[in-house]
Amino acid sequence: MDPQKVRDLGSFVQLCQSNPSVLHLPELSFFKQWLESLGATIPPAAEHPKFMDSPKVRRVDLLWGILFLRRCHLFSTEIDNEGVIEPDTEDFREMGDENLEVTEELMDQANEKKVEAINALGNLEKAMEFFTDAIKLNPHSAILFAKRASVYVKMQKPNGAIRDCDKAISINPDSAQPYKWRGKAHRLLGHWEEAARDLATACKLDYDEDTSSMLKEVQPRAQKIVDHKRKYERKREERAVRERMERVKKAKEEHERARKEEETRRQGSGAGAAGFGGFPGAGAFPGGMPGMAGMAGMPGLNDLLGDPEVLGAMQDPEIMAAFQDVAQNPANISKYQNNPKVMNFVGKLSSKFGAKP
Repeated sequence: MDPQKVRDLGSFVQLCQSNPSVLHLPELSFFKQWLESLGATIPPAAEHPKFMDSPKVRRVDLLWGILFLRRCHLFSTEIDNEGVIEPDTEDFREMGDENLEVTEELMDQANEKKVEAINALGNLEKAMEFFTDAIKLNPHSAILFAKRASVYVKMQKPNGAIRDCDKAISINPDSAQPYKWRGKAHRLLGHWEEAARDLATACKLDYDEDTSSMLKEVQPRAQKIVDHKRKYERKREERAVRERMERVKKAKEEHERARKEEETRRQGSGAGAAGFGGFPGAGAFPGGMPGMAGMAGMPGLNDLLGDPEVLGAMQDPEIMAAFQDVAQNPANISKYQNNPKVMNFVGKLSSKFGAKP
């Protein structure tokens, strides 16, 4: 199953566990009915459900959960599941001691049991016992596990067959028989993609009509699932692109807003007599700073801006703070009479414009 779908389903199950009230929503009636058909007891709906108020539960999560379940429910009705059975969960036979050192004598005894099992195929339970005895005598034989897997399939126990085939493939991955019977077991479980993959591998290793016939039956269903996954993945990628573009758009808007605010601030701080080069209120300093009421045609402006000492002082936070303070209240210049840094700079500016501090 698609890992992303499994993660989505896991998130939705956690949501239901945190507050079962969601299961009483009309949109989830089909899911609630299915749970109850399995014997589940659904807690009664809360009088005032608060699951939407929880920071851990967002409406978007709930909606995606509903859409995911709906999608799975509707898609499952599109696949022809005729012949699919419930999985077996027990009655798995012994696998033998993999550390056993198999002698020629044990191999011969295992082969005898295999022959007995083949002769007993009219009685599947008896054949199962003989194959199990053979495996215990020689647990390193891939063909014995594959043969027992075939009996599991005929007994409608696909999980047992898959378990034996996995073991057989680990012993000999080039044998066609384990892939054939594992493919048939997956077909019984409705694992269409896995069935198609195993049956195709079996035909590639050792073609036979029976395996090919089942592969032709399975492939259209497997392809339908592949197409569905591609469609789902494409929509997920498109959604991710839209979300990414939205984030970029918001970032650009935020950047533009900050730029305009900065531009407005600079224009306001440098307008009229209220400022000079980012120093609002310069006209309030002693001497009146002649010419500061307007930047255009200001006497000594070029000289001022070309003075490294003045430009350096303009970068001093203390001097900047003093200018802001005096801009708000010119009388505050008295607070800086004993501050040589500020007063020296005031004197420097005043001298540039021919005024006394």
